Amino acid sequence: MSLGLIWFTLADSTIAPNFNLTGVVLISLALCADAVIGNVQEKAMKLHNASNSEMVLYSYSIGFVYILLGLTCTSGLGPAVTFCSKNLIQTYGYAFLFSLTGYFGISFVLALIKNFGALLAVTVTTGRKAMTIVLSFIFFAKPFTFQYIWSGLLVVLGIFLNVYSKNMDKIRLPSLYDLINKTVEVKKSRTLAQTV
Repeated sequence: MSLGLIWFTLADSTIAPNFNLTGVVLISLALCADAVIGNVQEKAMKLHNASNSEMVLYSYSIGFVYILLGLTCTSGLGPAVTFCSKNLIQTYGYAFLFSLTGYFGISFVLALIKNFGALLAVTVTTGRKAMTIVLSFIFFAKPFTFQYIWSGLLVVLGIFLNVYSKNMDKIRLPSLYDLINKTVEVKKSRTLAQTV
């Protein structure tokens, strides 16, 4: 599913010539990290019997340190502080609203992980991202490429594999050997019917 979303991003970068390669790489890394974080959080919650609030605190604290180090190394911290000090209401007010809605969203995802497991939580979050992409096509005019179709099919295949892995005992897919035998039997029955 994550590969499908990354392919969506690459399709966007081929259509829009003003894409920054650094942004594409960072989005791709974020999608891969998002696919892994559910498993890490599920393991930590089970191992340490942690609550959702503790998981949010530690996850975001570690993320804050990574972002702070990145901003400091790229000299992006100074201009950001200057901009925020000039636009207090817009930056800190919007940041508060974004943080509040983000907290509710991550609490929902952590509740999914705790009650249903990481696989379902990753499926839900990836499905939400794919739905956001579909809605962006509906509401905003943008050029179309066939690569979007393949990306969407990759996401759907990922969801199917998730459902199949959960219900392998209930869903029996035919093996390649069974499919070949069935094709051979159909051909034999046709030739037999033609000779009669």
